Amino acid sequence: MKIFNSKQEINTYLTSKKEGNKTIGFVPTMGALHEGHLSLIKKAIEKNDLVVVSIFVNPTQFDNQEDLIKYPKTIENDTKLLESVSCDVLFLPSVEEIYAENIASEKFDFDGLEHQMEGKFRTGHFDGVGTIVKTLFEIVTPNRAYFGQKDFQQLQIIKKMVRKNRLPVKIKGCPIFREADGLAMSSRNARLSKEHREAAPFIYKTLKKVKNKFGIENAVTVTEWVENQFKEHPLLELEYFTIADEKSLETIKNKESNNKNRAFIAVYAGEIRLIDNIRLK
Repeated sequence: MKIFNSKQEINTYLTSKKEGNKTIGFVPTMGALHEGHLSLIKKAIEKNDLVVVSIFVNPTQFDNQEDLIKYPKTIENDTKLLESVSCDVLFLPSVEEIYAENIASEKFDFDGLEHQMEGKFRTGHFDGVGTIVKTLFEIVTPNRAYFGQKDFQQLQIIKKMVRKNRLPVKIKGCPIFREADGLAMSSRNARLSKEHREAAPFIYKTLKKVKNKFGIENAVTVTEWVENQFKEHPLLELEYFTIADEKSLETIKNKESNNKNRAFIAVYAGEIRLIDNIRLK
């Protein structure tokens, strides 16, 4: 596995590969890799001649600086994991390499997608996401890029950015990878206390019940039910729950047969914020 820290060096290397008609699959990450990340890399390996993974903890997408500081950094273990799945290239830039002296986001218009759900609670988050993903795409110039559906809103926003900026990359959304007890895999899970880790699967259990209820009951009634479930939970605090249209991400009140809907949730387990979602019927 080749490791690059410089934008110019990796771009030169990958340009030479593309001139030989090799396709490039790209998986951008913030490190602290787990099986969910590895599942994306394996999908990229299946469909591309060369697979690139980036590890970069992007400061401009954190509205909470303490969260940025505490974000787990496990480069040595990450490198071993990437080698174990035969990743071809690791891009490991510094903040200075990406942003130089101007650590700031571009401003994006995602046609309103950025104002829903996460956007209501994380000011500037999606400008930060758009900035780093666009920058990485310009450096790596991949044919395909792979993202997990746990961050479904982020996935939709990246698709929107690619269309609006006419970037020559296909965005591939991949299924949520879960622990045996249903908890969506996340780098943040490692920071959960023992009792909060034991409590966290309640999130997915609730979402599965929502899937059964939706259609029998309207979205407003289901939302009230979810809010009551968490009011009674001693260890988990609900930040938001909504049932939304997959395309617009706008909250719905009633099921419409032609639309695809999804339930979205954000929960605090102690100080750790967990998000999840599920496709509804």
